[in-house]
Order: sequence, then C-alpha cells, then structure tokens
Amino acid sequence: MDSLLIKGGAPLCGEVTISGAKNAALPIMAAALLTKEPCVIQGVPDLSDVRFMGQILSWLGAKVRFDAGNVHIEAREVKGAAEYDLVRKMRGSICIMGPLLGRLHKATVSLPGGCVIGARPINLHLKGFEALGARVTIGGGYVRASGRRLTGAPIFLGGRSGSTVLGTANVIMAAALADGVTVIESAACEPEVVDLASFLNAMGARITGAGSPTITITGVKALHGAVHKIIPDRIEAATYAIATAATRGEVTLKSARADHLGAVLDKLREAGVCIETNGAGIKVHRTGKLRPVDITTLPYSGFPTDVQAQMMALMTLTPGISIITERIFESRFMHVSELARLGADIEIEGPSAIVKGGKPLSGAPVMASDLRASAALVVAGLAARGTTTISRVYHVDRGYEDIDGKLRKLGARVERITES
Repeated sequence: MDSLLIKGGAPLCGEVTISGAKNAALPIMAAALLTKEPCVIQGVPDLSDVRFMGQILSWLGAKVRFDAGNVHIEAREVKGAAEYDLVRKMRGSICIMGPLLGRLHKATVSLPGGCVIGARPINLHLKGFEALGARVTIGGGYVRASGRRLTGAPIFLGGRSGSTVLGTANVIMAAALADGVTVIESAACEPEVVDLASFLNAMGARITGAGSPTITITGVKALHGAVHKIIPDRIEAATYAIATAATRGEVTLKSARADHLGAVLDKLREAGVCIETNGAGIKVHRTGKLRPVDITTLPYSGFPTDVQAQMMALMTLTPGISIITERIFESRFMHVSELARLGADIEIEGPSAIVKGGKPLSGAPVMASDLRASAALVVAGLAARGTTTISRVYHVDRGYEDIDGKLRKLGARVERITES
C-alpha cells in the first residue's frame, strides 16, 4: 500500500496540464455498450477507477484497449450482469446499468462500493428506469431491471440533496434507445452530463437541453460508433489552484476551463487569490494574505462538494473564521480529524465546519479516508512545516493522474513510498 511523503514549504510554480475528467470518462465508457460498433474515447486519464471500468466492460464482453490516453471500446456481444467482485471498488460502476437496460432490455448489477462519504442511494436511478417501463427489484445485494419494451416518459429526478448526476446519466443512456420521447425534469446540470450527451449525440442519439434542468431524449432505433474527447477535470484543476494558493505559488493550469469552475474561482478571488483566465487555461497566484470565506456546497453551478475538503485545508491557513457547510453528503467531514493532526482548529456543528484559521500547520503522519479528503491532506501537507506522510493514497489515485509526478514538476518535494 503506497504512501506519499511530503516535505512542505515549497511554493508551487510552473505549468501543469489538467487531465481528462474521471467523472465524465466513466459514464462515457459505459455508454459505448449501447452500440456494437467501435468507439474511441480520447483524453482519458490513467486512473485506477478508469482501469476498473475497463475491466468491467471487458468482463461484460466488450473489447477494451488503452492506448496513450485513448480508450478503444468495441461491444459486439454484451452480457447483462455484473457481479459484486467487479463493481465493489467504485460507486461509479452503477452507470453500466442504464446502457445495459437500453441495449439488452435487462440488467443485473451488484450494488456498488466506493468512498464512504454518507448515504448515496440509487433510488432515483431506479425511479427513472421504472418510469421507462422497466420492472426493478433488489435482492441479495443486486439490482435487477428488465422490460421487453422501454417507452419514453416524463421523469422527475429531484432528490433530497438536489439532482443526481449518475442518475441523470443512467436514465439518459437507458432512454437513448427507448421508443418515444423522454423528458427529464430536475436533471443534473454538471459539465460531465453535457459531455455524456455530446458523446451520445455523436453516436446518433437525439438529446437536447443537457446542461439545463430539463433534458429531452428522443429515442432512436440504433446508435453507431463515435470518436470523442473528454472534457478537462474541473475538480483536479480546482485542487491544483487551491494548492497553489496554499503554498504562495504561481501556476498555470493548462487546458482548465474557467466556465466549469465559476463558483470555485469566485471563492478563491474572494479569499485574496489572483486568477487570470484565457483560452489556454487559468493562471493562479498569491502574494498577499488570505481572507476567510464562507462556503456552502450545492449542485452545479454551485460550489462543488468535491472541492469542499481542499478548500477547508486552505482556510486552515487563513487568519479568521470560515464556515463551510456541506449540503450534498452528510458524512463528508472525515478529513477534519486528520487536518487536526497537522494543527488545524476546526469544530463541527451539524452540517457545518467552523474553521479557525491562521495557525501554522506542522507535518505529521495522516491517513486518507476518501478521494477528496486525501486531496485535502496533500494541500495541507504542501503548506505545512516539516514532513507529512499520507497513507492509503490509493484513494487519491482514484481521481488524480500522476499527482506526485505533477507536483514534483511544480517544485513540490513529494515522494511516493511503496510498501511491500
């Protein structure tokens, strides 16, 4: 099990190229199951989650080949079931259910695993499948959906914490080959949903409204192969921007899209970070003192829950009091206890974390509990005095391509320790 050893205090400087978005790549790879023809997905990050998805698609019968950032998928023959050992490692594997149901009119998928950051039920996915005419049952740890004929329908996907990104993706994929017209209300508006719709339209689907709360899918008889390039990862870009601010650095985020990062860039500017944008990327630098900010996580285009932990790490360095409220997941403050080991002063009151910042952080051994918590510990370790050792970094490898290599190129003193 690998660890990261970080000797803090070095400012990040230079350029870093932002990788393709994991949260776009996974459902787009799954969508290739909707056609027998070859698909090529470009700019796919080399991540453990992406490789897991490739293994799942291969087990289902698809031919999958990774080639220098491109994934070639040809699903001439497809099985309609995915077992527990295949999907237990990541929650995103549930997105194979929509394309299996759409193509085969049946799907059996084990309830998935992934990061433990609170209840993330798939009831809205199943509600959407049932609205299309599928019969859905759950038993023995498996979800089974079947329907001889899927028919377009109006579907409302709003939930307790807002819209569901994977649920929206799953229903779009299932509806792409259904008879008639499906209208999804309270659809997720995330850029990753827009990217999926763009890929499906390139395959011959008829989808309009992606990026808005109302998405319309007019079913077609068949889809064909396509070539598509994944959007850059807005969460990775946000993480490097925050790490740059934490270390008083100056970094250009190549390929990052400012139009996908509005809420994050707004809060960084409010905190005293200089942000410059152009067509080639985003330049981030800080010379003065940080200012405290209050943050509430919300569905897109609000502040993303996947950046909450990293921003909290930055606020521990900021003189004054910041209040960070988590409205998406109820158990996403597990990084607080580990940040406290580095000297952070944070109190939890219900859904809010009260950060009393400004005290220097000191390096210490810490343990990653989930993907974004591990990113927060990296940010804190880069800014802390002394050495921080982060164990269980397989979490960070799920969402950040070559994070230690990229950080070293920016001047960070980071070493990966491989334990036997």
